[in-house]
Amino acid sequence: MNTPQHPTTLHVRCCIVGGGPAGMMLGLLLARQGVEVLVLEKHGDFLRDFRGDTIHPSTLEVVHELGWLDDFLSRPHQKVQTVSLMIGDSLLKLGDFSHLPTHCKFIAFMPQWDFLDFLTDHAREYPGFGLRMQAQVTDLIEHEGRVAGVRVSTREGALDVHADLVVAADGRRSVVREKAGLQVMDIGAPMDVLWMRVPKLASDPSQLLGRIEAGQMLVMIDRGAYWQCAYLIPKGTFQTLQEEGLPAFRAKLAGLAPFLGERVEELRSWDDIKLLTVAVDRLRQWYRPGLLCIGDAAHAMSPIGGVGINLAIQDAVATANILGPHLRKGPVGPEQLALVQKRRELPTRLTQGMQVLLQKRMIDPVLNSKGPVSAPWIVRRLAQWPLFRRIPARLVGIGFRPEHVR
Repeated sequence: MNTPQHPTTLHVRCCIVGGGPAGMMLGLLLARQGVEVLVLEKHGDFLRDFRGDTIHPSTLEVVHELGWLDDFLSRPHQKVQTVSLMIGDSLLKLGDFSHLPTHCKFIAFMPQWDFLDFLTDHAREYPGFGLRMQAQVTDLIEHEGRVAGVRVSTREGALDVHADLVVAADGRRSVVREKAGLQVMDIGAPMDVLWMRVPKLASDPSQLLGRIEAGQMLVMIDRGAYWQCAYLIPKGTFQTLQEEGLPAFRAKLAGLAPFLGERVEELRSWDDIKLLTVAVDRLRQWYRPGLLCIGDAAHAMSPIGGVGINLAIQDAVATANILGPHLRKGPVGPEQLALVQKRRELPTRLTQGMQVLLQKRMIDPVLNSKGPVSAPWIVRRLAQWPLFRRIPARLVGIGFRPEHVR
């Protein structure tokens, strides 16, 4: 008769669940302060396509403050300094990052796996940093009403990680958030997004493009050798689109971006098109004793403006600034965890409010329109006056409350 094996046990000061931007940045910053930290990532690598690839000026400022900006900029990336929107036959320039009060006055586009590798390379310089791949959290360990760790499934078998603090950074479908029973407020989103790649030619435009026609919206991100395309659809209509057939969908793309021509034929099956189910939500309370949620685990963002990764990084910086000095000494109490939410909740609310406003006033009407589409008056004003273009650039590039490394 086989005797069941007891799980291996580890003890760390801070266990971070999720090796995305928020988790890796927080792990790096805490280890930099001398806190023993272990990051658990359920996948075997970071290679997942169509994740947030935008590195905003505020994030680049954090990299500068850490002293690694030259290293970052030496790695392959694309720079976008202006944002344009094609509405009907009118090309409107809506955002100009060149006037931002940051070292980098542009958005950098880098595959997220490369950015995460960059953070990992630097985090490993600190002796207190640990990272375990293929480590999937299955449950919480609780003791006297406090989260005291997590139960983990690994290639080697069961693992119990005991920690003074567990940080959930495992995304909008957070297992930790669910197991903790934290209450989620669904704010709502009227659309989903289809992501795909289309080859790019040297003769194509070279900027971030948005194209709007009756009932359709397309965002095209210049990734050098290809366009990373986001096609917006009314929520829950992907199956209807599939029933219309792939040739009909390719024709829609070619109609929105005629310069693509026959390159839309590179989309040979629906497997080449990935569905992102958009959600906008946030937790009423981001913490329990022994547990804190940050990034998408605390607040799922719309893809509007690509600000989700930016908010996640800012959460990580604020968390390290507030909790790092306490974690060096021992456990942190709920009053310290509440300070993180207090610091980051207002910029989260304001950003989500801005996204919901754009969804209601612009995206929803466009996706449900049947006739010609014209630019709202505020969009026309932004395009007409260069000074006004700094407003959306500031909101997208820096946000409402940028954080700085202490």
